[in-house]
Amino acid sequence: MTTAREIMTPGAECAGAEETVLQAATKITELGVGALPICGTDNRLKGVITDRDIVVKVLGKGKDPSKVLVKELAQAEAVTIGADDSVDEVFATMTSHKVRRLPVIDGRSLVGMVALADAARALTDPKAGQLLEALSTD
Repeated sequence: MTTAREIMTPGAECAGAEETVLQAATKITELGVGALPICGTDNRLKGVITDRDIVVKVLGKGKDPSKVLVKELAQAEAVTIGADDSVDEVFATMTSHKVRRLPVIDGRSLVGMVALADAARALTDPKAGQLLEALSTD
């Protein structure tokens, strides 16, 4: 059984909840990623900020990214996957929550991120197609 730990990108870096969106955007650019987990001052995962969030929820609404805090974009509850959960569970979680990236947790620690491409490569062809279809529809 292939697990989330085996397909994740390890060592995910966080965007601090108290950082500005501009700081998070800079970090996303420097790391060459499309999303960062949002970590609070209590070291708890608050959600995920994506490059799309920055464009749609900040820039597209005429807000100043140097004044908007990352925590303003955090979801009520972060959707995560356990490091030892199967790829099938990754698939089910991405599909049911319609997310393209999942923080991977081992106990209470963030250990990596699984992206849609990671899951698609690990799934059988029919499941990969189902995942892409489920995430591409509104």
